[in-house]
Amino acid sequence: MYERRLDRSRAHTTFSMPLDNQTTPLLGRTKLSVVEPVFQMNGIVKHFPGVHALKGVDLEVFKGEVHVLFGENGAGKSTLINIIAGTFPPDEGKIVFDGEAQSSMTAHRARELGVSAVFQEFSLAPDLTIEENLLLGREATRFGLLRKAKMREQVRAMLAELDFDLSPNTRVGVLTRAEQQMTEIAKALLGKVKLLILDEPTSSLTERETEKLFAIIAQLKHHGVGIIYVSHRLGEIKRIGDRLTVLRDGAKIGTVAVAKVDEEQLVEMMTGRAAEVLFPRIEHRPQEEVLRVRDLSTASGAVRGVDLYLRAGEVVGLAGLVGCGKSELARALFGLEVLEGGRISLFGRDLQTPPTPASMLASGVCYFPSDRVAEGLALVRPLRENVSMAALKLSNFSWHGLLRLAAERIISQEKIQQLQVRPADAERPVELLSGGNRQKVMLSRGIIRDVKVFLFDEPTVGIDVGAKVEIYRILAKLQQQGAAILVASSELPELLHLSSRVYVMNRGKISAELQGDDIREDVILSNFFDREGTTFPRRANAH
Repeated sequence: MYERRLDRSRAHTTFSMPLDNQTTPLLGRTKLSVVEPVFQMNGIVKHFPGVHALKGVDLEVFKGEVHVLFGENGAGKSTLINIIAGTFPPDEGKIVFDGEAQSSMTAHRARELGVSAVFQEFSLAPDLTIEENLLLGREATRFGLLRKAKMREQVRAMLAELDFDLSPNTRVGVLTRAEQQMTEIAKALLGKVKLLILDEPTSSLTERETEKLFAIIAQLKHHGVGIIYVSHRLGEIKRIGDRLTVLRDGAKIGTVAVAKVDEEQLVEMMTGRAAEVLFPRIEHRPQEEVLRVRDLSTASGAVRGVDLYLRAGEVVGLAGLVGCGKSELARALFGLEVLEGGRISLFGRDLQTPPTPASMLASGVCYFPSDRVAEGLALVRPLRENVSMAALKLSNFSWHGLLRLAAERIISQEKIQQLQVRPADAERPVELLSGGNRQKVMLSRGIIRDVKVFLFDEPTVGIDVGAKVEIYRILAKLQQQGAAILVASSELPELLHLSSRVYVMNRGKISAELQGDDIREDVILSNFFDREGTTFPRRANAH
């Protein structure tokens, strides 16, 4: 039963920044007086070729609440929010918005009603500026002419109110992923908003940017905007969520008050199995040193004078805030960042030339990027090609420059089944897979070759808890087989539970190397920041 914890003393209005009127600030609006639904859907059914995506789903979102949509990748969350946003229609079911039944829900109709969405896959035009993207389709005109000064004023006012450090004239194509995420959020809030959909909105944001977003959400709630929030991060769900609906295999499992449900219950609802242990038990048996870095720096300045080492049979964590340099360090070790100085030793021998992806793969080192879509996978190509693409020069796959298609098909299918990719169809395009299964396809490249060193950058970003458990088990199995594993992650629980040692990065440098009893959340967090201009000392001795 939904707990009516919302303030009944508020009168409803929409959050909007109309182009033809004076900008209305987030604060100082009329407040909500009655708790009532802004959106309802009943018996929603959706089929795609070979897939029953939604099976009679009901959903109700109240004005002024954050309603979390929770479930494994492939559970139907994306299909549901796309139907709400009008991307495609349901096959069956009824949609009611603000008390009015909707006979059809097109994207145009959804915008008219006040539905605004920020999806994981951005919808920005890379060759246009931030200002042009924000105003695309909602340009202000007078006598058939664009009111450019007026539009620029509106955009600047919006960015200032959101406190986003963005220049309206910057081309979107040169923005970082975090900056593009902020642009998408600003775009969503520029128009009339009654129902806001946020799909994994913090996956690319720094801690400071995330705090800004949460402050905006609090203000929107205060003024009666209903929010559908899709996230796998249990910490932020507990912090900002009011109610939570769990989907599994296209069906609604239940709706619960966030304050009355714990992590174990959520995982069991989501996966259909008890979640006594989220993390596998890893017995670290460090063996010989396989990789050492001395005084490593990148030309970009993101990594400065880093020393670290990896040993066979251990998982080493790399912690730090977004922008600390941990991602750049993992990329540099694989030859994806230009080095300015330092040495890299692999299996006891110094590299005589800067690393390249080809040379590191040939040496038994494999890197897995955080952005599966942009860097990790060829989405329109089948699983078979994605699995084998880094091994085509091996004799198992080619002969005198000719691809051995039958061998590629057999070996790729074996790896797909070994990692339990679902569905296990080697000819299925990767774009049709869930996030967790896409990650497994990437992982298969590391087990299709003789790889001894695995470099992971945010291995569980954007995937659900059930898929995370499977990824953790794969990492544990690799470690048990004697692999050396480096995990750069913003998820502290996975570093705490998986790592035998943890390096903490701050401003491009290693601020601490932790092991044993020092691997605690408070110790890691204390090393994220400088105190009085000096970096915290290391908490454990280097090897």
